[in-house]
This record gives sequence, C-alpha cells and structure tokens, in this order.
Amino acid sequence: MKGKSVKEIKEIIESVKEDEYQKYIDILNQDDRKSVQNLAKSLSKKLEKIKKEEERLELINTFENEGYKNGYIYIGGVDEAGRGPLAGPVVASVVVFEKDTKIPYVNDSKKLSEAKREELFDIIKEKALDYGIGIVDNDEIDEYNILNATYMAMKKAINSLNKKPDYLLLDAVTIPDLDIKQFPIVKGDAKSISIAAASILAKVTRDRLMYKYDEIYPQYGFKHHKGYGTKEHYEAIENFGITPIHRKSFLKNVL
Repeated sequence: MKGKSVKEIKEIIESVKEDEYQKYIDILNQDDRKSVQNLAKSLSKKLEKIKKEEERLELINTFENEGYKNGYIYIGGVDEAGRGPLAGPVVASVVVFEKDTKIPYVNDSKKLSEAKREELFDIIKEKALDYGIGIVDNDEIDEYNILNATYMAMKKAINSLNKKPDYLLLDAVTIPDLDIKQFPIVKGDAKSISIAAASILAKVTRDRLMYKYDEIYPQYGFKHHKGYGTKEHYEAIENFGITPIHRKSFLKNVL
C-alpha cells in the first residue's frame, strides 16, 4: 500500500472481499500513517461484526439441530405478527429450512429495520424448503378472541404447506388440537432461525396489508403505526370513528 494515497487505499478497501479482511488489516497496520491505521481499525470492526454474526448463526440452529438428533426430519418454525393492534388482521407464518441453513441477519423481526425485513423476505422464501402464511381478519378476531384467532392463523399457515411438518418450533405458545409434535421456546424468534424467519414473513406480509389499508383510509395513518394504539391512531378514531378493519373487541372503551 506504500506509495498510494489514503483515498486510493480507501477505494481498494471498499472492494475487498470479507475473506480477505484480515490480510488487509495486517497490511494497513504496517503503514505509519494514522489515517491508514484508522482504516485498519474500521476494517477490524467490520470483521468482528461478521464473526459475531457467524457465531449467532451457529447458535440459532441449536433447536433445529436438537430436533434432527431426535429423529425429526421436516422441522417448521412458527410465529405471528399483529396480536396487539387495534386494527387489521393477525398474520402467522411457518418456515421449513434444510438442515444447517444459514441466512445472515435473520433475527426476531422486531430487532430489524423495515428495509432489512423487506430484503430478507425474498431471501427467506427463496432459501426455504417450504413456507406458509395464514391471515385471520378483524371480524374473526372479534368473534373468536385474539388468542384463538392467532391459533387459527397459525393452522392456516401450516395447512398451506406442501408437506406436513413432523416437528414445530414456536415462540412461547403451543397450538391446541394439532397432531404435530410442538416445542415452545421463550423468545424463540431470537433463538431459532426457523421462528425468526417466520416472524419476518408474518411481519412483512402484515405491514404490506396495512399499507394497502392506508390507501383506503388515509386519515388514520396506518402506514405509520400499522394499526397499533398510538396517540395519532386514537385521535383519528375520535375524529372519524372506526373503519371496517378495526377490532371492536379492542375498542370497547372508546366505542
């Protein structure tokens, strides 16, 4: 790197592949210029982040691997989005991966930016052996209550799979009246790649629906709060009343 300007070195570093990071860190650290050594530090931080993500990806296959060790072969992760909002559906998803699948940055959907969820949405569908999505609307939520509606959405998602799973990992719930072995995991959407992936599919699917509802009912701000009980949402309900997508059972105090 000697004889090259800091700007030239920076341009080279930006095109370096991840498996060459350590090599370039060692080279940059030999340069006496502080600005070049700072580039080495920056690259070291990137490498450390990559290594931490690799370690995390190993850990979030733990529950799937235990399932395989116990003889299960078609393992699905299940999660939902939208249990808490005042409006819109509850959406559930199930995802089945091949053994040892690793998708960088797949995590609990709540820990990811909307842009990252959107990016991972297509990657997950492409990498999955199978996936299903189930949607239960606000009227059914009012009729059956949100917990039962969530189970209904999960069953819809599972029934839409091409092949029935023999083992399900879930985020701290057990679906009643289901003849599949289930294993609930507390905070499972951050501990299992299958559940994490399902949480992303469910969240992105529901958010897209709420964007469509925002076009129909723009005065409610659904594109901002996705139906959750924000100040903006309650004020819209007070000013304009409720829409056909509101959950009346969630709004007994304001109706």
